[in-house]
Amino acid sequence: MKQPLEGIQVLECGMYHAGPGGSAILGDLGADVIKIEQPGVGDPIRSQTRIGKISFGINGGRSIFCEGSNRNKKSVTLDLKTERGQAIVHNLVKKSDVFLTNLRMPALKKMNITYPILSEINPMLIYSSVSAFGQKGPDRNLGGFDLQGQARSGFMYSIGEDGMPPMLSQFGVIDQATAIMVSHQIITALFMRERSGIGQEVHVSILGSAMFLIYFNILMENMGNFNVPRHTRSTEYPLRNYYKCSDGRWLMITLTPPDKYWGTLCRALKHPELENDPRFNTNDKRYENAEQLITIFDEIFATRLLDEWLSIFSSHDLFCSAINSLSSLADDPQVIENEYLVDFEHPTLGKIKIPGYPVKFSESWAKTKSAAPELGEHTDEVLREVCGYSEEEIIRFRGNGII
Repeated sequence: MKQPLEGIQVLECGMYHAGPGGSAILGDLGADVIKIEQPGVGDPIRSQTRIGKISFGINGGRSIFCEGSNRNKKSVTLDLKTERGQAIVHNLVKKSDVFLTNLRMPALKKMNITYPILSEINPMLIYSSVSAFGQKGPDRNLGGFDLQGQARSGFMYSIGEDGMPPMLSQFGVIDQATAIMVSHQIITALFMRERSGIGQEVHVSILGSAMFLIYFNILMENMGNFNVPRHTRSTEYPLRNYYKCSDGRWLMITLTPPDKYWGTLCRALKHPELENDPRFNTNDKRYENAEQLITIFDEIFATRLLDEWLSIFSSHDLFCSAINSLSSLADDPQVIENEYLVDFEHPTLGKIKIPGYPVKFSESWAKTKSAAPELGEHTDEVLREVCGYSEEEIIRFRGNGII
């Protein structure tokens, strides 16, 4: 079977994850991705082996972040500060369907890789740019990372409980949302080009992606004209909450519409007397007396193991799931059987598990095919096979420090 984007060539000139993560996803889908990097230096994410006290270095001098952002790619080193290096990129652009970058505009102008320049070379090109805060406005030229996306979008006040300070989520949640967004928009633009024969620029920002991720929270704030409360477990609606079991593990229940499931829940918990308890026998009363009911539920859930409760809830068709830690995902049969976590043969780590592509196609396939390349690993191959340069020209480029 073929892959969905087989035959599509993507040229990337970016760093870190919010942009390059998008072309990695396109690579999962079968696109041929060529990553342009500075000779001798490369994408700074290659050396991102520590943040604070947390180490991300792995065998072979590699970085976990680099592996995630640059899977499925070929690495070509080019000095884009030189005219000859820029000419080689322009040659690659002629043969590419997509150009993706998350460099800021001043750098793009210096390297002669802005949309007006590249669209002149290839009018059918899909030019995808990623910024921190969007193309317009006073902060359009400012840089930013995942944490700025979490901070400025309202995301940090959408997690945690009331009274807590703003909360951070580790690691790269908004960068990954931006990567998903940019891959989606590139595919949309490719589809439009297929139908209309029009190339175009597509712009995605970290801030915009973060706000779209919390779409309903922002919608409620503006459409409902009220501050969206954070989830406080001890006083939240009891039928949309989480509870600790006797083995120390947690489960999450979501029972809606609540009146439909209230009686069934009481019987499943083996406390049928709660169904007609005057404190809880209507939905409004369960809201009003939530703290009392949660205290009762806490005592009940603490009497059985998580797996026992999961079996009981399943037998009554009540929506419930375990709250997994990241380390427990590999033991979840649903995760494994659906290939949301898959085996991967890594060049320095051997057989490991990595996130699988979460979408299944009936007549095609998508997955991570290769680990992040070594810096410049494919320079000669790409210049020879894609650009048509001779061995003598490649040797001359290397001698002049262009590659």
